[in-house]
Amino acid sequence: MAERSMDHGYLLDNQQAEAGVRFNALRELFDPVTFRHVDQLAIAAGMRCWEVGAGGPSVPLGLAERVGPAGGVLVTDIDVSWTRDIAGGVIEVLRHDVAAEPPPPGGFDLVHARLVLVHVADRTAALRQMIQALRPGGWLLLEDADPGLQPLLCPDESGPEQQLANRLRSGFRTLMASRGADLAYGRTLPRLLREAGLNDVQADAYFPITSPACAVLEAATVRQIRRSLVAEGLATDEEIDRHLANVATGRLDLATAPMISAWGRRP
Repeated sequence: MAERSMDHGYLLDNQQAEAGVRFNALRELFDPVTFRHVDQLAIAAGMRCWEVGAGGPSVPLGLAERVGPAGGVLVTDIDVSWTRDIAGGVIEVLRHDVAAEPPPPGGFDLVHARLVLVHVADRTAALRQMIQALRPGGWLLLEDADPGLQPLLCPDESGPEQQLANRLRSGFRTLMASRGADLAYGRTLPRLLREAGLNDVQADAYFPITSPACAVLEAATVRQIRRSLVAEGLATDEEIDRHLANVATGRLDLATAPMISAWGRRP
């Protein structure tokens, strides 16, 4: 997942200490979903993959296991600090802006991006670049959030703790939207892939509730955006401290926004 630094207009700064905690939580929550789709698409030995906006190392490493020494995995992001150490062998790491730069050469059997395009200002250009990079018969797998479909942190809003949690989640959505995020982007993916000319387009959605990783992700995210929430008048420091204490009890049934996965094949 590539959530770029504030220097590029993005809310969640990969240079903050909490970024690593978030990447680990996202890996636990969503890697099984991602690799279920990767394996359904029969990504196997000798193939070449492009992981766009990798964020953490887990997806590139999983792809490298599947393509083996005869294949290749290109990992790109604006900020490659979290993947630089895995470069070598079949994995190549490259600083690259998918919306502003031409796609890497060579052609790919799989192009994958998870929780990336929702944060990219020129999503149309980024999608066009990724499709252009596919070999004939190659697969594009996009996985993105849709906070508009399920906007609540606590779907069971049963008390003041849940009400506070949902109000802070609303503040988070406000901050994301102010930085150009499309909070309804995930639901558009199947249509966009069809309109781009891809074949065999399918999609599904997943959102966990009550996973311990949801609590880890929420606490790390709130700590990252704390100053912005306070500066914009969306929450007070006291409210944030109270919410973090509520999360730490483990008694809140926390959820994520649905992650919609859509895939299609280039003719």
